[in-house]
Amino acid sequence: AHILKAGYNVSVYNRTKEKAKELIDMGAIWCSNPKEVAEKSDIVFTIVGFPHDVEEVYLGENGVLKAIKKGSIIVDMTTSEPSLAQRVYEEAKKIGASSIDAPVSGGDVGAKNGTLAIMAGGDKETYEKVFPFFELMNKNIAYMGKAGAGQ
Repeated sequence: AHILKAGYNVSVYNRTKEKAKELIDMGAIWCSNPKEVAEKSDIVFTIVGFPHDVEEVYLGENGVLKAIKKGSIIVDMTTSEPSLAQRVYEEAKKIGASSIDAPVSGGDVGAKNGTLAIMAGGDKETYEKVFPFFELMNKNIAYMGKAGAGQ
């Protein structure tokens, strides 16, 4: 919601479309799967429940990495596993895309209020490119180091 309110075009996917209704009502474009989001985006932000969900969203049949464009950036904000963050980073790199793992602390309330704590791992140059978007979500942001370090 914060990125939409800042005037950016946003494409959205959720396994349960109803959960995306508020964003769609605000002007987000609905997509039928993560792959479609990647096709329409220069930067893809994701946050899901568990590591197996991260694998499905990025590496699955309709995953982000099936369609992400060279030069694009993916940012996974799921609290996951360092090894999985490193794997996603390496797979993105093969395509010519960049990846940041940036798990958050603060829950749903923090997300709505813009008070999340964000801990990011990945290439410093990529982190600096997405930092303005992190600032839209919160001011408590820390760069932790290489891919997986945010975890």
